[in-house]
Amino acid sequence: MAWSTQQLADLAGTTVKAIRYYHQLGLLELPERRSNGYKQYAVGHLVRLLQIRRLSELGVPLADVATMGRADEDPDAAIQVLDAELEATVNRLNRVRAELAVIMKHRAPAYVPPEFAPISRDLSDRQRSLLMVYSTLFSDESKEQFRALVSQPDDGTEADFDALPEDADDETIERLAERLLPMVIKSRADNPWARDPLADSPHGAKQAGETMAQAIVDLYHPAQLRVLKRLNELLQEHDA
Repeated sequence: MAWSTQQLADLAGTTVKAIRYYHQLGLLELPERRSNGYKQYAVGHLVRLLQIRRLSELGVPLADVATMGRADEDPDAAIQVLDAELEATVNRLNRVRAELAVIMKHRAPAYVPPEFAPISRDLSDRQRSLLMVYSTLFSDESKEQFRALVSQPDDGTEADFDALPEDADDETIERLAERLLPMVIKSRADNPWARDPLADSPHGAKQAGETMAQAIVDLYHPAQLRVLKRLNELLQEHDA
């Protein structure tokens, strides 16, 4: 018995276009033609087409199908590779689902790293942007240390810093820097990690430091930068 291209496609649950594509790739042999020029497919073509479809359903790339599904080929190695790839995909999807659950639980923006989702709603856009930068600069351990640090209660000083007007005068700058000083001193005493948070950065301490410095310069306005500069001076005086 012989079938036309359309009949073969119907039997295999595929399309004429797919069959022609398999011919182009060399996955499916071209059949003989009748005297009228029409192709006539046989059982062997149907079997091979069903093999191709089955392997494709398993996720085997068409580029690898040519070396699989034949009686004289050992598919074990290719199947093991495919299984490992699928396992990695499943693990990634499970991780993404877990992260989405955390994000939805805390109603955090989707782009916020999951470890910072619990605190993200209370942060300004500028602070969230800094978190995004920190998330790529910090090691996993440092991210956890930082999350714990920024989760500590604030007496309003950090909020005042974030709301500082760009035209703040010198007296306001000085007062705010002095208010921040004991907070930073205590933070360093309670969290030795805070003295050098980029020491174990996956990007290297030097590049991470330069990136963080640039982020601070770009994300804070001049008055806030003046507060940070003055705070650093006060810290140096304290450590002297």
